[in-house]
Amino acid sequence: MSNSTNLSAEIINQLIRILGDKRSVLTEESERLAYGYDNSRRCALPDAVVFPTSHQHVMEIVRLCNAHKLPLIARGRGTGTTGATVPIHGGLVLSLERMNQIKQVDTANRYMVVEPGVINQAVQDSAGQHGFFWPPDPSSGGYCTIGGNLAYNSAGPRAVKYGTPRENTLGLRAVTGDGQEIRTGVFTTKGVVGYDLTRLLIGSEGTLAIITEATLKLTPLAESKRTLQAIYQDIESATEAVAAIMAQPVIPCALEFIDGKAIEMIRNYSSADLPLNAGAMLMIEVDGPESCIEKSMDKVAAAAKNAGLMNITLARTEQEVNDLWATRKALSPALRKVAPKKINEDIVVPVSNIPTLVKGLDRLAEEFGVMIINFGHAGNGNLHTNILYDPADEQQNNNAHRCLDKMFSLVLSLNGTLSGEHGVGLEKMDFIDREIDPVTLELMRRIKNQFDPNGILNPGKMLPPA
Repeated sequence: MSNSTNLSAEIINQLIRILGDKRSVLTEESERLAYGYDNSRRCALPDAVVFPTSHQHVMEIVRLCNAHKLPLIARGRGTGTTGATVPIHGGLVLSLERMNQIKQVDTANRYMVVEPGVINQAVQDSAGQHGFFWPPDPSSGGYCTIGGNLAYNSAGPRAVKYGTPRENTLGLRAVTGDGQEIRTGVFTTKGVVGYDLTRLLIGSEGTLAIITEATLKLTPLAESKRTLQAIYQDIESATEAVAAIMAQPVIPCALEFIDGKAIEMIRNYSSADLPLNAGAMLMIEVDGPESCIEKSMDKVAAAAKNAGLMNITLARTEQEVNDLWATRKALSPALRKVAPKKINEDIVVPVSNIPTLVKGLDRLAEEFGVMIINFGHAGNGNLHTNILYDPADEQQNNNAHRCLDKMFSLVLSLNGTLSGEHGVGLEKMDFIDREIDPVTLELMRRIKNQFDPNGILNPGKMLPPA
């Protein structure tokens, strides 16, 4: 490995001057490579990696990149699955992992001010000490950053009751592509002055501005929680139960779905005790005041019962809760044993269309000779669909990607959307114009140009070329 980089010595020296420490600027090839990939397994080499520790650092770096028209890609911990932080045009990777301070916890007004490099779990731990939590809880919560959660609008199971980062963020501090500081939003739970730029920046994957601070809306922790597992003979019965659960007054704080193939896989690769010929499984959690949690759970359990229900189990102890969730957690390790690679998508359809979607996916699996496993957030209609294949087999590789193409067409035909929380990045960019009409896409490009006139922020991502 060498220290060679496409950046001039002048730019490197300016970056060192801005950050005040040459150790905050990586130019060694092996070090740069470590910041050139994400969980999509795509990889590209940046020209340098920089580690700001303040809003002022970010602003000066953006201005430097803007002056030299140098690509700038903001990055958290690289847990994204769509290639959104892969520096396909070189330039600088702006790693925000050292901007990891929780700056304020205001319990009286139920908000927390944090920097983008704070780990999601650290927010939960800090809020929990005061009797609160921040609802977004992606599966990578123990490692992913708040900045990444905001960039993708990553939510997790609790979104079914408490919403996504867009519903749980009051305001932002950010730097636009031409180096201007902006503040968006409010410190109150109501506010309607001006356009809602907070929600615009959340989910924009670092293409409009670099978030340097977020004011998160906190929610009081529930006094009690109950967990149950319901197993059904077919997809239709499970979906009927989901619709019934979501139509009654007690909204669960988690409503997770696993299809029959996933159940079979869990049975084969773990010690989970699951009935044979099960068509679908729901994992359901209800939270609320201790005084009425039993009645709330009874109402949800009653809504979950129908003619297709095979078995329903209510956890009464912490160990029983852990045992029920162990079934769900056994799925990811099982997937890795079945095939060397998976295409992991997070498609969304209206809840009533889940059976049609899953049956359509079964037909596509048969047509292209691949295995498709589905699980996800049933209450939102958000399925994590995994196409399993061997990339070393050219035919399987081609079939998997042809299957993906048809899968997206199927989703859109069911009034769905191509991504619920993983974002667009590189993986879905070629399909975006199927979902978004040309006039709307052009408006989005104009918005991008207003925030980032020289196109330096995460270029080549999210929006397809004009």
